[in-house]
Amino acid sequence: MLKCWHPKRNTFGNQRGFTLIELMIVVAIIGILAAIAIPLYANVQTRARIAKAQADTRTLASAISIYTAHMGTVPGALTALTAQATNGSNEVAGPFMSSIPVPPQGGSPAWGGAYTYTPNAGAGTFTVSATGDGTTITVP
Repeated sequence: MLKCWHPKRNTFGNQRGFTLIELMIVVAIIGILAAIAIPLYANVQTRARIAKAQADTRTLASAISIYTAHMGTVPGALTALTAQATNGSNEVAGPFMSSIPVPPQGGSPAWGGAYTYTPNAGAGTFTVSATGDGTTITVP
């Protein structure tokens, strides 16, 4: 009788490995999930930049409104919001903001270097806007 020598593998119970087809199915599922998740992640970044610009413009509009209520006229520039202001009744208030926010970084097309402020002192109105990621945010 002829015996072939085969090394005996140590196995725990009746344990077997994965087949090639099982591994290919797992890789395919991971690929499908990645193909879905990557565009969603990119969209989240764009929405976050837009939300930051919206929040910043609303904050600037609120500070401008408070400045206008105190001084009786809209500020000539956004930098006026970062200093104390004395109105006609010698009442001191401010600063209305600690610093002027910077628009979001990145995006396609990229956000500008600063928020655009357009006062209309005669009418007592103003606009604050920013543009980027194919979106323009304007208040009020």
